[in-house]
Amino acid sequence: MSDFEIEQVESVAAPPKARVEEAETPAQTLARKRDYLDGFLAQQPQGAAAGEPGGALYEGVVDALKEIYDPEIPVNIYELGLIYGVEVTDDGHAHVTMTLTTPHCPVAESMPAEVELRVGAVPGVRDAEVSLVWDPPWDPQKMSDEAKLELGML
Repeated sequence: MSDFEIEQVESVAAPPKARVEEAETPAQTLARKRDYLDGFLAQQPQGAAAGEPGGALYEGVVDALKEIYDPEIPVNIYELGLIYGVEVTDDGHAHVTMTLTTPHCPVAESMPAEVELRVGAVPGVRDAEVSLVWDPPWDPQKMSDEAKLELGML
């Protein structure tokens, strides 16, 4: 019935033991690790360009946006999720893409102008441009966790 053949044996030879011919001494291992660590610590940090996330100019624009509060909701427009994009070029042109909570928002005419004014006042920004978009529409899921916590939604 079975296709297996069974064989009984008296003993089995032990497999050969592994041998390491050229093992590093602990001192050599430590020296190799130190060389790696010295090279790692000697590296200079790669700074972000001023207009990229993490760069001074970009972060200055974001900080300016965080100072603008929605008049009806006690949260800044950045944490509220109204800012869809921030682009800053090397020559200081800032472009902010934003929306409002609703097209019928009472500050629909004044908010983009305030954003343009505040972003344009950031040191290093040559000129600012704001694009107001409605697609995708804003919804409460766009808010940061900090904003949701502030509004009691978490």
